[in-house]
Amino acid sequence: MCLAIPGKVIKVLNKQVEVQYPHETRTVLQGIENLNVGDHVMVQMGIAIKKITHKEAENILSAWSEI
Repeated sequence: MCLAIPGKVIKVLNKQVEVQYPHETRTVLQGIENLNVGDHVMVQMGIAIKKITHKEAENILSAWSEI
């Protein structure tokens, strides 16, 4: 099973985006349209599948830090 953590879009590259995580940056495919720099996304298997709010990202990262 693959678990996702939120990341922040730092660069839009045509059909790909660079996503910054707490400890790394990865280039992933855009699985959803209209992603912009600063958006927070959930990524599964190298594909951005869902845009989330900044508050949702903070809540999820906070929960992960407690594990």
